[in-house]
Amino acid sequence: MRQAEFDARGSRIRWTEVPGAEPARVYVHGLGSMSSVYHAHIAARPELAGRRSLFVDLPGHGISDRPEHFGYTLEDHADALAAVLDAAGLTGAELIAHSMGGAVAIVLAHLRPELVSRLVLAEANLDPFPPVTAASSGIASFTEDAFVHDAYARLLVRVGPLWAATMRLTDPRALHRSAVGLRRGSDPTMRTILEGLTTLDRLYLQGEDSGELPGRTGLEAAGVRVVTVPGAGHNIMFDTPDVFAAAVAGRL
Repeated sequence: MRQAEFDARGSRIRWTEVPGAEPARVYVHGLGSMSSVYHAHIAARPELAGRRSLFVDLPGHGISDRPEHFGYTLEDHADALAAVLDAAGLTGAELIAHSMGGAVAIVLAHLRPELVSRLVLAEANLDPFPPVTAASSGIASFTEDAFVHDAYARLLVRVGPLWAATMRLTDPRALHRSAVGLRRGSDPTMRTILEGLTTLDRLYLQGEDSGELPGRTGLEAAGVRVVTVPGAGHNIMFDTPDVFAAAVAGRL
């Protein structure tokens, strides 16, 4: 396990790492998740062997610190992720990022373009104010204290055992602030940033079961490759690992 400071108070973001050739692949999880749980089984596949791979837990999640003073906006998370890449001596990394982690990866590519050479985005959040059916919107609908002291416990029951397994390792205050930050989005929006990153290889994966991706035509016109994955929902890496691995390997 490795770690790097991500704020002025000594808080540390942590990751596990598999050695190998560069460019490195950096795996970034979604809201209430952990990178190793969602991505280690993908990186271990034979077609992806031999590449340096980092599994990063964002602040407030998994094995990383969860400071109460931290804002947990998308920009805050992106700065913390940049601290990982800087400490690891990486430039031109490939970011494989899911859901909220995809939004963080997009913002990082905007703020620190030298750190990123490729984006593989699995149902990344592209727009502020996600639908009311989205978990982040439900979390953000509470005040912070109401969520921390009451709604968090009820949410762990409602989301089911798979997501709860990692969500219960997420600090409830960090979870709420991250959801609020995701609802606020970035400026420019994540979609606008993604469409403007024309020097990067950009692949967006949309699970067929999640429905049509809004604004797909505009993304494709900007050079983003959008692939609908049959038989998959939001968690493409679990639903169709063969397809997800092929995407990471650049075979889609």
